[in-house]
Amino acid sequence: MKKMNIAVIGSGGREHALCTYIAKSPRCGALHCLPGNAGIAQVATCVDIAPTDTDGIVAYCQTHDIGLVVIGPETALAANLSGALREADIPVFGPTARTALLETSKKFMKDLCLTNGIPTADYRTFNESEKAREYLKTSSYPIVIKADGLAAGKGVVIAHNLEAALATIDDMMTAGTLGSAGQTVVIEEFLEGEEVSYFVLFCPYQEPLVLTSAQDHKQVGDGDTGPNTGGMGAYSPAPVLTPELEKQVLAQIVYPLTETIQDTFFTYNGVLFLGLMLTKTGPKLLEINTRFGDPETQAILPRLNTDLVDVLYATATSTLKSLPPLSWTPEPSLCVVIAAQGYPGEPVKGSVIGNVDAAANMTGITLFHAGTRQQGNDLVAAGGRVLGVTATAATLAEAQKRAYAAVDTIHWPQGFCRRDIGWRALKNNS
Repeated sequence: MKKMNIAVIGSGGREHALCTYIAKSPRCGALHCLPGNAGIAQVATCVDIAPTDTDGIVAYCQTHDIGLVVIGPETALAANLSGALREADIPVFGPTARTALLETSKKFMKDLCLTNGIPTADYRTFNESEKAREYLKTSSYPIVIKADGLAAGKGVVIAHNLEAALATIDDMMTAGTLGSAGQTVVIEEFLEGEEVSYFVLFCPYQEPLVLTSAQDHKQVGDGDTGPNTGGMGAYSPAPVLTPELEKQVLAQIVYPLTETIQDTFFTYNGVLFLGLMLTKTGPKLLEINTRFGDPETQAILPRLNTDLVDVLYATATSTLKSLPPLSWTPEPSLCVVIAAQGYPGEPVKGSVIGNVDAAANMTGITLFHAGTRQQGNDLVAAGGRVLGVTATAATLAEAQKRAYAAVDTIHWPQGFCRRDIGWRALKNNS
């Protein structure tokens, strides 16, 4: 079997998970990560090139004989890194910037759903704050306000009353706290139900290949309280997505969506991460992401038995139909994110984290680095979400127990985590 050199783009927990399982493949030659982090450095060569430096990345891949590039963050997709790599004839997992509009513009995504009959929440779009404010004065509550552009998981607000809604408009559109991402907003009806992350691989002119499901925990506090974050933990699979509901998702959302993408863009080589709401009237599409989720990837990949490089390369080279059926372990996985104090606002950086190796060596634990860097002999916090502690076990309850035992082994007074990851599934089971 011929080995290939592989480059992963990004520096978070998602990228550490990707690198961990790519490195296990017999097809992986030299593994590079741009820019990487302290944990990724244990399995790959980390190179200080920003994910949005398309020219720098293409040049590096050409000089290091890279046979596959796997793009992690949405910022790199928005910068059209995929398009630049394809022009250089380098296989890449991840869509071009034009196709990534499915994620980088909430308005574009919602309009596409409306035009093609894909079930989603009712909505209105505004690029003038006064018109948005007038609309909100006649709306019912709660209501959802979304920044149109990329906001690192922090551009969605559920406003429970008019006062909170108007404050959100002032924050996004007038004060500009999200920059250009919040200059246009999508205001949509609040849907009741459970939210599920659903992952599908897709490439041109072939049937989409379902990966699996997960359930994220977006809000910072226990019991789903406080502001939205990039994700405080996840588990996979999501038991609330029953086989019957999954059939509905495929028939009403996945197949119509992939047909629409094929007809609209003609090309898409990557993963579709679909945010679904399971409502009383059926599943509805909340959002589309055009890359792997974070932290969901940290819960999903420990369950995958199939060679990850085979999966990624087949998607990048439009040969998905040649893949044998994917193999998954029946054991569920649960990931707890440990974040720095101050997150999702300005995190406190530079504090020393201890006992990480002891936690990583515990039974059933895989530990992923996100916002870390090595400072001499010390591992220090260098971001908002800093570590992802993933546990696999025979049951979700046991996985949760294992994960928190590992979390409590880590010595980091300046860090915090939610203590209820998995609560929805465990409550439903009980």
